[in-house]
Amino acid sequence: MSSESQVSGSALAALWSKPAKAVLTLAALIGAAYVIPGAQKLRLLTPRATSEQTAPAASDSAAAPVGEAKLVDETGDRPEMAVPDKVDVQRAAPGLPDLPAEVETKAPPRPIEDPSGHALDAFFTMLLRVERKDPKAIARIVHYGDSLLAVDLVTGTLRRQLQGRFGDAGHGYMPIANPWPGYFHNDVWRRASTEWTVSRVVGPFAPDGLYGLGGVTFIGRSRAAWSDFGTAKKGTFGVSASKFGVQYLAQPGGGSFEVVIDKDREESVDTGADAPLLSERVFEVPDGPHEFEVRVVKGPVRAFGTWLERDVPGVVLDSIGIQGARLRFLDQEDDAHWARALQMRKPTMVVFEFGLNEAADGFAYPMDRYKETSLAVLSQVRKAVPNASCLVIAPNDTAVKRGTSVVSRGVMPSLVSAQREAAFESGCAFFDTFDAMGGVGSMATWVLRGLGQQDLTHPSTVGADVIGEWIYQAMMDRYRVFREGGGVMAAASARVAPAMSGATGMPAP
Repeated sequence: MSSESQVSGSALAALWSKPAKAVLTLAALIGAAYVIPGAQKLRLLTPRATSEQTAPAASDSAAAPVGEAKLVDETGDRPEMAVPDKVDVQRAAPGLPDLPAEVETKAPPRPIEDPSGHALDAFFTMLLRVERKDPKAIARIVHYGDSLLAVDLVTGTLRRQLQGRFGDAGHGYMPIANPWPGYFHNDVWRRASTEWTVSRVVGPFAPDGLYGLGGVTFIGRSRAAWSDFGTAKKGTFGVSASKFGVQYLAQPGGGSFEVVIDKDREESVDTGADAPLLSERVFEVPDGPHEFEVRVVKGPVRAFGTWLERDVPGVVLDSIGIQGARLRFLDQEDDAHWARALQMRKPTMVVFEFGLNEAADGFAYPMDRYKETSLAVLSQVRKAVPNASCLVIAPNDTAVKRGTSVVSRGVMPSLVSAQREAAFESGCAFFDTFDAMGGVGSMATWVLRGLGQQDLTHPSTVGADVIGEWIYQAMMDRYRVFREGGGVMAAASARVAPAMSGATGMPAP
């Protein structure tokens, strides 16, 4: 069977029924409103869109202008976009294809691959410290990805699973406002005005290449620019914090902003400086529910993001979703600035989950060039935080309609192979989502079973939850082996003689 395996019979008929065609036609019209100049008024995917309505991927950022974009809508609380505490997979029904048992049980069909045997040592060693309840032992994950992460899918599940087992040490990093309509984070409360302007690694570009940790930078020029953040109002996760930080650019001519904590404590921050430097102000509060406001007093204030944490042993996961991004777009960042941003977060592991937009590029971007640029980005991050573990996660299958058939994009096997090679050469571990979900032809089946969206690119909320569970369980499978095999001694040895050209190291005690 070729890489463009066909889906046929009753399953194909169900997918391409008149109702399904109508949905896809509507999606095409919506997408056109985002790429046709002057059609802005027709855009429907504002922040009122649900997590099932991911906006079209941006084109290659090389064509994007330098400058700033005005935010379309206010950032607001969107409880309807939250991943439910319990996500059930649709059982098989007449006319629907069967799925592997691993989908319903959420057991990982594939293990995490790590030829070095040490790519995750730093992360696992910190998890051991967390389990021992060592004071201030926090396993921080910085997880980069594309539009899937921009609505906290996969990462939302992974964060909850890790925090459910090891402890909730805080929600982690978030941008000052929504960089795109429909951007979302689970288990936290966020609001912001439209008076911020934004530059992004996917365009419009910041002329100096300073985007902070999240690939986006915001400028507020008046008191009308404000952002509010807080712990989750309900639920199990994210309901407490004992400190938070605001990251901004200290710069010549910088203005000031004030932070109001729980409506009664005010502190002022002056962003003026002799030279541009990524800076951070940290505020400590009693462990519990809190909210805080960031308001521009005098512009310009250039801000990047904020984070919430707790001074308790546990896990923090920074979900860094960049809509329309390819992995190579991270190289738009100024090298020294991005290194400082990573170092300020002190990650125990950095994760990269890209490929949906690269799949749409097909072979127009050659695979040898793709591997080369991926290695450059991975190498840059490994150099910035050499003591952090590294994991590369392959994208899910993506497909297109050709005539009466639904076929996987022909580039998928080559793309995943290039990712695996780049990961191993960089000393990173690798999880093959594409193969785990069934490989070539699997997205059509996932759509029919409610695990994939009608765009044949993104998993649904249910499908993303399955993928997140797979990654978590695959991590725990390796962690169990690490613990049972004398992981502390192995990791100590890796500190002295790091495997894979220094790619593996140990967190500072």
